[in-house]
Amino acid sequence: MQLGTRWTSGSTPPSAVPASLHAQIAAVETSLPADQFGQPAPRWTLTWLEGRPVVELDTGIIVTLDRSGEAVVTHHEHEQFSDRDYSGQD
Repeated sequence: MQLGTRWTSGSTPPSAVPASLHAQIAAVETSLPADQFGQPAPRWTLTWLEGRPVVELDTGIIVTLDRSGEAVVTHHEHEQFSDRDYSGQD
């Protein structure tokens, strides 16, 4: 059993977060809209699904590894930020 963890976006991911996800997490964070109302930064949650890490931001953005081990960014379609590209790729 692997335990998950939570951390605030913009801070260094905990050691439990695989390094293979760090670049995509950073790309997502740089793509987030600036907060103009003083709200707390969204938080990431690390969980494990069938042995693979799944990192989800409170906004519904998900960073995980595909079958080949590449980090991929997806989102929950019902979330408010779903129409933005958070992969860091143009």
